Amino acid sequence: MKLPRRTFLHLVAGAAAAPAVARIARAQAYPARPVRIVAPTGPGGAPDIIARLIGPWLSDRLGQQFIIENRPGSGNNIGTEVVVRAPPDGYTLLMVSSSNAINATLYDKLNFVFLRDIAAIAGIISLPFVMVVNPSVPAKAVPELTAYAKANPGKISFGSPGIGTPGHVAGELFKMLAGIEMIHVPYRGGGAVMSDLLGGQVQVLFGSTSLTVEQIRAGKLRALAVTSAIRWEGLPDIPTVGDFVPGYEASSIFGLGAPQKTPVEIINRLNREINAGLADPKTKARLADLGATTLAGSSADFGKLIADETEKWGKAIRAANIKAD
Repeated sequence: MKLPRRTFLHLVAGAAAAPAVARIARAQAYPARPVRIVAPTGPGGAPDIIARLIGPWLSDRLGQQFIIENRPGSGNNIGTEVVVRAPPDGYTLLMVSSSNAINATLYDKLNFVFLRDIAAIAGIISLPFVMVVNPSVPAKAVPELTAYAKANPGKISFGSPGIGTPGHVAGELFKMLAGIEMIHVPYRGGGAVMSDLLGGQVQVLFGSTSLTVEQIRAGKLRALAVTSAIRWEGLPDIPTVGDFVPGYEASSIFGLGAPQKTPVEIINRLNREINAGLADPKTKARLADLGATTLAGSSADFGKLIADETEKWGKAIRAANIKAD
């Protein structure tokens, strides 16, 4: 039987539209069951804290529980791989951080390629570091520190919470762009490095705001600059490193990702809800208490930011020849 041309075209169009209709229906029904957000650090780590701030918002808005699951280990790589291997259905999400961008170069062999295997959903916040020195260092500004380091090679050391941590690569980026040498001293965690910084065993730290601000305000450390692109409102009188070292910017970024091939309709829905959360006064106030700048924007915006961070940290890691433990 020969179908009339118009009937045939209607059937073809209907068949072509069916998958799109099904995808939209799935997205509208999403989530139909609880969703897990994998925080690839232990309880109390920054990804865990941020996940526990945004999770309840998503639960309230979408009517299903967003459960935080801690999967620490291997510098965030274990938790990341859990999500990479999960079904791309929107029910397993990842708290993305700067460590993912750093690890792409830091580790020679990973079982995934982050930029290929994780789809960006939305940025959440960025957190600056504060460049602080022990008061015994004869420098009250970044140019004075760089001049002192050049005149006294081998006398300045900077501590970090560990090899390949954001605070470590922030210091290496500074060395590279400022053209100076500083000896890196890795510790096991922020508390240990802070203790030695206060004692003068190391002289410089690129530390989180939560780690440094109390000591700055108590006069126990001297803040030279913040590492963000613009001044941080928590220390409004402190300049940025970029004011003295052109091109320098270093922040810890956090956002949400999903396994690659997660339906775009689900990604877009989650993106809309996260952006609504970032605009909510109560959520904004809680994030501001962390010293955070919100990263509202599209999934493409967040994807580009991750790619740019991966390239920037890759250059610093290769220049310093940093290898994971």
